[in-house]
Amino acid sequence: MYPNGHSPSHNPSQSVHGVEGESRVATVRSSDGVEIYYETWGRGEPLLILPGLGADLRIWACQRLAFGRRHRCIAVDNRGAGRSAKPAGPYSVPQMAADALAVLDAERIATADVLGYSMGSFAAQHLALHHPDRVRSLVLAGSSARHHEWRRDLLSHWSDLAASRGVHVMARNAFPWLLGPRTARRFGLWINALWPLILSQPAHAFRAQVDAILAMGDSDEARAALGAISAPTLVVNGGEDQLMPPADAAELAGLIPNASLMVLPRAGHGLMLEAAAEFNDAVLGFLAAPRPVGPPALVG
Repeated sequence: MYPNGHSPSHNPSQSVHGVEGESRVATVRSSDGVEIYYETWGRGEPLLILPGLGADLRIWACQRLAFGRRHRCIAVDNRGAGRSAKPAGPYSVPQMAADALAVLDAERIATADVLGYSMGSFAAQHLALHHPDRVRSLVLAGSSARHHEWRRDLLSHWSDLAASRGVHVMARNAFPWLLGPRTARRFGLWINALWPLILSQPAHAFRAQVDAILAMGDSDEARAALGAISAPTLVVNGGEDQLMPPADAAELAGLIPNASLMVLPRAGHGLMLEAAAEFNDAVLGFLAAPRPVGPPALVG
């Protein structure tokens, strides 16, 4: 019996063996029929991984080996990105959380550690609030509890650029916000890693993801509701993050009981790439801390 009351349509694909253990790709149909692509690899306690705006699971390239040594990783392409379906909007953060639940159900995982980055962190917050029995612990990377007007304006501008002038123009405009100054000075090193992730998304899907972010409630009541998150939580942020500044991360950590804050001083918004070793150590150290024993993986 699946926790959400239905069995998802699951289409397993190929399995390969690599240094991080068995790697497998699959798709599942979410509650509204949209096909969601994901990959699994590694061994250990399950770790659900959700990427940010415009990105897909390739953004975790620097985490794949390190995480797979200790965890059974389940990395999702959000709707509208990567190899998941890209329907016309609207999208919503709760629906992205439902997509993630469909993946867990397909893998017969009752509870998992959850890592969400940027837009993916908002879906992770939703999971922790509305499906606390599915979230063993929570890592929120490059996240916040509110949308400042300047950030709303910036995201709207990117969305308009993508729609009117193409994703290439939007990407050039966005990159200075995504990388810390030190990384920007070595731009050529990171452009090869990040450019394909952003350019792979069509403009209509990028706009739908932006609209989903902007539709999120960030009233005083919505922020106060974060106090209901019961999962042990790590908020990790880049010290040079211009898009989600460290002050936003500090506010978020202060709103969640049992939350700790770690700031990686030399990283910007792309902290998992810019400071990969430090990011990996922070996440894996947090996940290795003793946790209550959750229910076993689903069977039957």
